[in-house]
Amino acid sequence: QVQLVESGGGVVQAGGSLRLSCAASGRTFSTVGMGWFRQAPGKEREFVAAINWIYGSTYYADSVKGRFTISEDNAKNTVYLQMNSLKPEDTAVYYCAASRSGNYYYAPAYDYWGQGTQVAVSS
Repeated sequence: QVQLVESGGGVVQAGGSLRLSCAASGRTFSTVGMGWFRQAPGKEREFVAAINWIYGSTYYADSVKGRFTISEDNAKNTVYLQMNSLKPEDTAVYYCAASRSGNYYYAPAYDYWGQGTQVAVSS
């Protein structure tokens, strides 16, 4: 089992920044990468960004490219999502997830999920 705990959410004005953290514990060696997803009220969960633990390869949704950066600290088993130039449409609950398969864009391919952290961007 892998346990994931997100932190760093909050309320920010449009144009501001937040950094989300996801601390992983347990059998993290069984996973190949981590991803961030988000879900706004009344909408489906959508892919935001992902990173491969070993190679550091990164993947982004078009809607966040150039504004969000995913990174990892392997020593701490922690993944970060730096979010800059935030927009009201970024408002959602953000979830981190761990994948054993490496199919990063596809939510059902993730095996472990955190509890989520709320991000609210005011206009």
